[in-house]
Amino acid sequence: MAAADRIECRAPAGSVLPQLVEPQARGESLLDHAAGLRGRIEATLDAVGGVLLRGFTVPTVDSFREFAASFGHSLLSYEFASTPRSVVTQGIYTSTEYPAHQHIPLHSEQAYTREWPMKIWFHCVTAAPVGGGTPIADNRAVYERMAANIRDRFAAGIVYVRNYGDFDVPWQKVFGTDNRNDVEMFCRRTQIDCEWLPGGELRTRQHCQGIERHPKTGEPLWFNQAHLFHISNLQPEVRETLVDVLGLENIPRNVYFADGTPIPDAMLDEIRGVLDEQAVIFPWQPGDVLMLDNMRVSHARTPFKGPRKVVVAMAHPHGNLGRDLRIS
Repeated sequence: MAAADRIECRAPAGSVLPQLVEPQARGESLLDHAAGLRGRIEATLDAVGGVLLRGFTVPTVDSFREFAASFGHSLLSYEFASTPRSVVTQGIYTSTEYPAHQHIPLHSEQAYTREWPMKIWFHCVTAAPVGGGTPIADNRAVYERMAANIRDRFAAGIVYVRNYGDFDVPWQKVFGTDNRNDVEMFCRRTQIDCEWLPGGELRTRQHCQGIERHPKTGEPLWFNQAHLFHISNLQPEVRETLVDVLGLENIPRNVYFADGTPIPDAMLDEIRGVLDEQAVIFPWQPGDVLMLDNMRVSHARTPFKGPRKVVVAMAHPHGNLGRDLRIS
């Protein structure tokens, strides 16, 4: 039976996300079942992309960490960050620390870079009484439903431009250092162009994928964060003020076609429409663990009221450094 038939959720026709895995008796330890579940979970990730483990006991964040680490890859640190997070314990982070009233659109973790985790886990410690879900979407379905002209333009990749400072995450926090040489070394290794500006601020440009093939299946996937970085993601009054005060070239973040030309607002509106149509929305229950193939499945956050705590782990690094980005 498809998970959508067993979980209270809103999903597009034909979606089987997320596949639900439950214990025979509610309250059994997830860690005790980790070894026995691993093969089933890995097979489901290959076939579908997402698994929701519900009804198990996960008594502590350390228990969650141990479960995530049991899949055979060291848990990753959050490098070259684009949003604020806090370390909970080694390899475990808070979910994005944006205000509760804000919606975080669908995205795959670190798809704005050329290195990303293949696996990502979310653990609901405290479910918000209102809202606060983590919608997900099949990036293969998003790609298939995207207009051909958009896929053609994104096939050559896109260029992210970031200006760090008072209006965005400071470069010292993004790179985890206040040493310029360390920043430059990281940028050289990861094929990022960096430029130091007057006053000690930093601007980076990186040509990244717009579409990427899955390393196991070879299928093309919609894999970028253009809709988050593009200037049209700002509220109109904020956009106008930032451009007036800073100039277009100095706004905190923006994204362009691979040839450096602007991406039209209307194209981003169309992209957001496809993403919204493919969203699968379900409510969290305390103790839930959601495991995703980060390339196959994107995630989001709905606004919420009241207390909410969802923690995140990532593992299994992958990327395309040194390779031609164009996808045919």
